[in-house]
Amino acid sequence: MPELPEVEGVVRALQPVVSEKVIRHVQVSKTICTSINQGKACIIKGMDPEIFSDALVNMTIREVKRRSKYIFFYLEKGDKNYVLVNHLGMTGAWFHVHSLKEITENKFQKHIHIVLTFEQDEFLVYADIRRFGELRLLHSIDEYPPLLEIAPEPFLEEALPYFLTKSKLPKYANKPVKEVIMDGHVIAGCGNIYATESLFRMKIHPSRKISRISDKRKKELFQTIVSILQESIDAGGSSISDYRNINGEAGGMQDRLQMYGKKACPICHTNTKQMVISGRNSVYCPKCQH
Repeated sequence: MPELPEVEGVVRALQPVVSEKVIRHVQVSKTICTSINQGKACIIKGMDPEIFSDALVNMTIREVKRRSKYIFFYLEKGDKNYVLVNHLGMTGAWFHVHSLKEITENKFQKHIHIVLTFEQDEFLVYADIRRFGELRLLHSIDEYPPLLEIAPEPFLEEALPYFLTKSKLPKYANKPVKEVIMDGHVIAGCGNIYATESLFRMKIHPSRKISRISDKRKKELFQTIVSILQESIDAGGSSISDYRNINGEAGGMQDRLQMYGKKACPICHTNTKQMVISGRNSVYCPKCQH
């Protein structure tokens, strides 16, 4: 699943190529329409696909921003403002192309679900292999309360004290540290990959209860998370399986990961172990992490 660094990479690539572009036509896949008609939510959320398409036509994209793992397209039509909120889910990807044939990977080509046409031969394409991503067209983010509950961006000054305060709440006290740091209400944008890496670098077992970690260690853990997130942004994100930037290129952070997906510890060479925490597979070194 794309995490904060991967989404940041998409936003940085999108901003210069789509800003001030006018959406002239919107094409929605038959898969989306059929699923929604059968009562199954599929990518376009909270709105009929036809209404969604008609509403977007002639909107101007003013700006693209990231909030946690979400992409916000700020739009304008006449004197009204809108925001198109996108979560990439497990396998969502945007492509800026001049022909759909430029999307060369078959797994994405087969799963194109939204095509926004700007002018002739210029398209912004949303592909999603597993269709867990979502698009919501809102007048403002206030219309979707979960967006208001996300923790501060980890790079902001208030993020650390927010994390420390949240981590001491009774609802989190007996939870594994990994579950807590992957909770977007506690730290924004830290998912399985970067939680795994941060805990390994701090030599903390992923199942240790957050209440058993001192404030000093929590601060160090938070700073490690921020450092790894920034390192990944600089490296273009992690392309473990399906993450691509808008030109179809993979990131480079996967080559720097020390624990995620590893069979042996790079420090002590002990075979790694796995356990499930909060529904996610957690890899750790049984010797180094305690």
